[in-house]
Amino acid sequence: MSMIWPIALVVFSNIVYQICAKGVPKDMDAMASMTITYLVGAVCSAIMYFVMNKNGNLLQEYAKMNWAPFFLGVSVVGLEVGFIYAYKNGWAVSAASLVQSAFLAVALIIVGAVLYREAIKANKVIGIVICLIGLYFINK
Repeated sequence: MSMIWPIALVVFSNIVYQICAKGVPKDMDAMASMTITYLVGAVCSAIMYFVMNKNGNLLQEYAKMNWAPFFLGVSVVGLEVGFIYAYKNGWAVSAASLVQSAFLAVALIIVGAVLYREAIKANKVIGIVICLIGLYFINK
């Protein structure tokens, strides 16, 4: 179960995320929408931190920080703005996420090999081919 619930949370959250990203009003500036998104996200994160860490100290946690949270923040903005604009420009909710996921799968296989020395085995190459074939059919 410890392997299943995090992925289930990601899938559920991504479904809600895609619905919300598509639901941002077309006439609302995406950056204005993002300010609300991140304000709510910061509040929710702070509440969850204190719920999960009864006597937690955020300042002590912040002292442990490295470069990753900063770049994670920038990358999340890129993800969200990209999806918002994709939907504003007419991408179907059923296609945008699938297309990006296929490209992401291929890119992460390469990233895993280059940065983390993960092996690229035959099954991964076959998976890349299947992703590319799927992209062809999704966009046909």
